[in-house]
Amino acid sequence: MNTRFVRSQTPTDSLRSGPRENYIAVKDYCFFYGKKQALFNINLDIPEKQVTAFIGPSGCGKTTLLRNLNRMNDLIEGTHYLGDILINGSSIYDPELEVISIRKRIGMVFQKSNPFPKSIYENVVYSLRVAGQNNKARLDEVTERSLKSAALWDEVKDRLHESALSLSGGQMQRLCIARAVANQPEILLMDEPCSALDPIATARIEELIQGLKSNFTIVIVTHNMQQAARCSDCTAFMYMGKVIEFGLTAQLFQKPSQQQTEDYITGRFG
Repeated sequence: MNTRFVRSQTPTDSLRSGPRENYIAVKDYCFFYGKKQALFNINLDIPEKQVTAFIGPSGCGKTTLLRNLNRMNDLIEGTHYLGDILINGSSIYDPELEVISIRKRIGMVFQKSNPFPKSIYENVVYSLRVAGQNNKARLDEVTERSLKSAALWDEVKDRLHESALSLSGGQMQRLCIARAVANQPEILLMDEPCSALDPIATARIEELIQGLKSNFTIVIVTHNMQQAARCSDCTAFMYMGKVIEFGLTAQLFQKPSQQQTEDYITGRFG
């Protein structure tokens, strides 16, 4: 089947003097689980070193789209796609590109914190160990840098060799963020990272996200519209596998251009 390329939805011009607005470019993208189509003609230009949120009701395709940004859905048998996704101008589906090289550039934090049953230290340096890095000075430096990036260093610096499973829920999620940024990826994907956390831990993660965007392009899926309003620079509202509206967060929440967006934000459906 041939694909048709159309102009991507972009945030408004106020971002154009700053980071590249099409750092992640989703081009007329469709995705299928077997015969079931989950995404329909998605066109988005996601800006560099900003926080972009995907919002919408359950089952609208938010997580499917997020997981396709690092080709995680390739692991599901029977899936296929049309269109393309480009990062900094290069297709993630380039046949000469190894999938593992894409995932090194893209860290991911899941809805449920999933620390390994290892020490705090070994959780952070896990990806470096897998890559064959065993230099202690290098591993120590990465551990400190990553835990500081995740606003966790001061809380755990004296217990690095204790089990990660001894941490609180909010600390575990920040540890997972530290693990995700240890390899210094370009992009950080977050799939409802606060859904299992209490309000205090949620506030810590939201504050952390704002600090991380100076170094990473962040894409977050959230069911919490208040969180999207607080955390993100740009927001995409999705419904039934389609992007209904995409723009600067303040504009989308205060003066949406589509009636469906307004109905969702005001609680009239979804």
